[in-house]
Amino acid sequence: MSSLPVLPGLARLVRGLSAIFWSLPMVLLLDAKMATDPTWHSFGILPSAVGSGLMVYGLRQLRYYQSQERIWITSIERAEIFAWLVLGLSPFPLWWNRSPDQEFFSRSVVVLIFSGLALLLSLNHALFRLSLMIPDETVRMETRLFSQINRGLLIVHAFLMSFYLILLRHHRELPAGFDFLFTVLEKGKAWLILTLALVPMALTMTLIWKAKDVILTGVFQPKSPDS
Repeated sequence: MSSLPVLPGLARLVRGLSAIFWSLPMVLLLDAKMATDPTWHSFGILPSAVGSGLMVYGLRQLRYYQSQERIWITSIERAEIFAWLVLGLSPFPLWWNRSPDQEFFSRSVVVLIFSGLALLLSLNHALFRLSLMIPDETVRMETRLFSQINRGLLIVHAFLMSFYLILLRHHRELPAGFDFLFTVLEKGKAWLILTLALVPMALTMTLIWKAKDVILTGVFQPKSPDS
């Protein structure tokens, strides 16, 4: 892992992992703030665009590591598509907060949420592909386990979001009990989305940190004289 020809690729890999690590909470928290807190309106769309742009930059950096591995590169390209979608839709939480009655804005926010879930899902797959190229069996096993857990959580999150959207569309036709449930969900929907996203995001950040730590250790740890 420490041979000279691969060092530039490893440097970009570490740089990309670091950018993705910090952009994940930035995108989630900034979009939530823009959608719920009017005091952030003075900043405009810049904070959300910066966080999403950092994610795109990080994924672009990952392309330079083992670029001949098509499965690995394909997983990065798939994640990059959703990262560009998140970047393109980043202004809509702010616009939706200013004009919540605009159906186009509300639908764009829904697409942004599902794009974020798809980004996390594809990013976990890319991290699993990366773990297969890292000579550390512990990290490989942990990445396989955590990515499977994350996939399940993200599928549940998408199911709950779909259920809420169905309630939103047909809540006037439902019995009184469902109408009460819709009212509760409507009042706390922003915090509910944020809470549901925290666990898979935290697991993803853990996998990124472990992968980066193994790479840095492999590059900079002194070798014993016998090796």
